[in-house]
Amino acid sequence: MSTEPRINDRIRVPEVRLVGPSGEQVGIVPLAKALELAQEYDLDLVEVAATARPPVCKLMDYGKFKYESAMKAREARKNQAHTVIKEMKLRPKIDPHDYDTKKGHVVRFLKQGDKVKITIMFRGREQSRPELGFRLLQRLADDVQDLGFVESSPKQDGRNMIMVLGPHKKKTEAMAEARALADARKAERLGRTTGSDAAAADEDAALEAENAAAEAEAVEAEAVEADVEAAAEVEQPAEASQDA
Repeated sequence: MSTEPRINDRIRVPEVRLVGPSGEQVGIVPLAKALELAQEYDLDLVEVAATARPPVCKLMDYGKFKYESAMKAREARKNQAHTVIKEMKLRPKIDPHDYDTKKGHVVRFLKQGDKVKITIMFRGREQSRPELGFRLLQRLADDVQDLGFVESSPKQDGRNMIMVLGPHKKKTEAMAEARALADARKAERLGRTTGSDAAAADEDAALEAENAAAEAEAVEAEAVEADVEAAAEVEQPAEASQDA
């Protein structure tokens, strides 16, 4: 079943309560009159309250209305904050390097505004030493306390021990900061590009100036050479007359 309102000729009622383009109340008018006004304003007659008696219709540009509604919905979805629970699994006797790597992932998740479920997996005789897992979870919570807090304290669940960390920042705040950082990096890249373009333009201008100076020197040298040749031609006839 379509959820779009009826417009123009699809409206099948004898009369409607009409609302003008600017929201003004026109009143109850025959459907034919409402369609005539819509054609006169070059707009659509849109049924906005079908259950009213008579139905309420409004004069509007329906295509523009649909586009703006879609853009608003898209922007709303873009700004929605979906809380995600990430999971990180550790062993009670984890290697220091592996611990640092796992902690780095937890830090990244908390910065993004996500919750993190930490699972300590016990195997074999490790199950008789739950205090190892508890101390490891407490250590991790202390290491990331600036970014998150213990939302669910460590609890034994079969062979596993589970703790949930919650972020101090809300998801929306983390998203806003990420967008701001991306915009700043983009502006910085554009600034570098503009600076390199300006430097290239300066180099081109300097090269053009050098070429122009070289051309001027060549023209001047040709002029001097022409003057020397002309002077030589004048002296030669004079010498010839003296010989005669």
